[in-house]
Formats: sequence, C-alpha cells, structure tokens
Amino acid sequence: MAAPQAAAPNNVFGEGSFIQKYSDVMIAVAIITIVVMMIIPLPTLLLDMLICLNITIALLVVMSVIYNKEALDLSIFPSLLLITTLFRLALNISSTRLILLEGYAGEVITAFGNFVVGGNPVVGFIMFIILVAINFIVITKGSERVAEVSARFTLDAMPGKQMSIDADLNQGAITDAEAKIRREKIQHEADFFGAMDGASKFVKGDAIAAIFIMFINIIGGFVIGMLQRNLDALHALQTYTLLTVGEGLVSQIPALLISTATGLIVTRAGAEGNLGSDMIGQLFHNDRIFFILGGVLLFFAIVPGLPGLPFTVLAIACIMVARLLHKGVEVKTETQQEAKNVQEKKKATAPENIVSLLQVDPMELEIGYSLIPLVDTGQGGDLLDRIVMIRRQCALELGLVVPTIRIRDNIQIKPNAYIIKLKGIEIAKGELMLDHYLAMNSGTVF
Repeated sequence: MAAPQAAAPNNVFGEGSFIQKYSDVMIAVAIITIVVMMIIPLPTLLLDMLICLNITIALLVVMSVIYNKEALDLSIFPSLLLITTLFRLALNISSTRLILLEGYAGEVITAFGNFVVGGNPVVGFIMFIILVAINFIVITKGSERVAEVSARFTLDAMPGKQMSIDADLNQGAITDAEAKIRREKIQHEADFFGAMDGASKFVKGDAIAAIFIMFINIIGGFVIGMLQRNLDALHALQTYTLLTVGEGLVSQIPALLISTATGLIVTRAGAEGNLGSDMIGQLFHNDRIFFILGGVLLFFAIVPGLPGLPFTVLAIACIMVARLLHKGVEVKTETQQEAKNVQEKKKATAPENIVSLLQVDPMELEIGYSLIPLVDTGQGGDLLDRIVMIRRQCALELGLVVPTIRIRDNIQIKPNAYIIKLKGIEIAKGELMLDHYLAMNSGTVF
C-alpha cells in the first residue's frame, strides 16, 4: 500500500489559513483599538512602535499601488484610506497628550525633532508647513479632482459598456459567464471611483487637522511649560516647538505617502502593467528623443553663466541612453526581418495544404451583390445579429443547437438572389428586393 501523501502546508495568508479565517475579528479589534487609543494614554515605548508601524503601513500601501496593474487590484483602498487616517489621528492625539503632560513623547518624535531638522525649531516649523502645503494643495487636491472626474465619467460610460457586452454576447463572442464577469467589473469600477471621490476627503481633512494640532501643541505647551513646569519663555517655546515639529513630521511623512498612493491609484487609467514597466516602456522607446535632449543639455553646458558640469554629465548620460536604445531598435528590426524571411522561406518550400479547401460548412447562405447591405454593419445591416438571436432562441426554447451559418457573396447568381445550402447542397433559394414592400395574400383577395 502506498504511503499517504503529506498534506501541503497552507499559506500563512492564503485561503483557509488561520489569519484568513479570523481576519474579520482582527480588523474589528484593530479598529476598536484605534478608537481606544484616543482615550487611554499610551506609554512612550508603545507609541514609538505604533509610529514606526504607521510608517511601515504607508510604505506597504505605496508599494502595493506601484505594483498593481489596475485600480481594482486594490479595491479596498477607500476603506484602507479611512483606517490609516483614523490610525494617524489616534497617534496624533496620543503624542499630543504625552507632549503636554510630560514634555516627552518617545525616541522617534525626539529624533525627528532634533536630528532631521538639526534641533532648530524654526527650520522644523518651515519644513512642516511645506510638507502640509505639498500634501494638501498639490497631491490631495489633485487626487480629489481626478477621483471626482473618474467617478463621473465611469458612471456616464456604464450604459455604453453594458450595451457593448450585450452585443458581444448576442454575437457569440463571449459566454454568459464572461458577460457576467465583465458586468460585475464595470459595476465594481463605478463603485470604486465613487468611493474614492469621498475617501479623498479623509486625506484633506487629515491635513487640516494636522495644522490645528500643531498650533494647539505649541500654544498649549508654551502655556503649560511656563505656568506648570516653571520654564522660562525661550526654553518652553524651544522645547515644545521641537516636540511638536517632530510629531508633525512623523505624522506628515506617512500622510504624504498615503496621499501619493491615492494619486497613483486614481490616475492609473489605461494601464497595461505595473507602474515601473509602463513608465520605462513608454518613456524609453524613442532614441531620437534622447539624442535631441542630449544636444539641448550640451548647449546649456556651453552657455556662459550656467553650471557646465551638471549639464555635461546629464547630456552624456542622455546620449548613452540614446545609443543603447538605437542599438536595441536595430537588433529588434534585424530579428523581425530574420523571422519574416524564415517564415516566407518555410511557406515557399512547404507543400500546398489543400485539405482546408475541401472543408464544407454545415450551413451556408450565398447572396447576390445587391443584398450585401443586409450583412454590412457599416451600411446599417443587422442580418448577422438577427441570425445570432435566432440561434440563441432555438437553443433556449427548442434545445436545438443550430451550427454556425457562413454568409458569403456570389457574383454568379442574380443580384437580388439568395441560396441556402446544407453541407454544400442547395436546399432553398429565392429573391429579395431591397427598399421594396412585400404584398402577401391574407386569404381574402380574389
């Protein structure tokens, strides 16, 4: 008897795993914990860990957006945007409580306040204002507008896309299951961009709240430092300003990353791959562009008054890229020409395949040249659609699968004539007069 095979180990995050099984409980606990963080004071060590976790989550979101091929690959982004914004605000409240109560909010905030801005509160304040302005005015405002327009255009295009799916289904180009999947995708796109239109307001509100929290920390810390901790005005202002700036930088860096991810995911229209492959493929495809760019940079290098070294280095780099692209185009052209020559040679030396000429269609309709407008969709002909609908009706009502009907023109018959063939044998024929009415005897005409 063969030994029983060992069960394959489940993926930690795969279907049926422990984390996947209890994911709803974990998310519910995480959201409740975030809300509780706004009420219960946190120790500084735990606050440092949560701040680092916030930065890690922001980086994870940005990387996930970069490697997605389309927006629906991260359809949970609106909800994720709300949770990350709530988490960031909870950290702001916890750090504000520690700053005002103890004058110390952990190693991370202190490091950002001293190391990043060099211990200068004025420089830190200016950097914070610049980050908030970039986040609020540039990225968040643009993402909000793109999400609004995308939601509007997606909703307007829904009827046309659904009609296109119905037309493909009637012609037999897709199956019922494929049509259902495509309809669901269109609905999900509309729901996603509609949700993104509202979710982008979270980032906007977070940027506004960061400004209020900063001024509250500075003013409140200045008052508490002078009245309760007996610090002089300069010492109190410098201490609490550095802590406030450090806390603001710690919160604004993840906010800026999340805002960037928001802008990336709503602007991924017509993407064919991930962001890196699309960008390299679309920017680095024409060698002439880099030759011209290298020449312009060389001209800037020799202009008196401009720094020559940076422009010269960039010009050389552009020319090298152009040469590499040019060689790649030549190799690709030679490969395509060789493949074409081999294919033509093989086609010329191969024996003629006449088996396909003996194939007989199950059902065939031959029409004269005057009846071509009935078939040509460019001239308003809908005969093909009518035949597809009749085949579907026969299959649904009678359970009879009518084979594919081949329609071809025949110049050897009368212009208005048609012939119906079954396995190449004529079984019916007649004539049709386009733009004419057919008078039929109802039985009362003598």
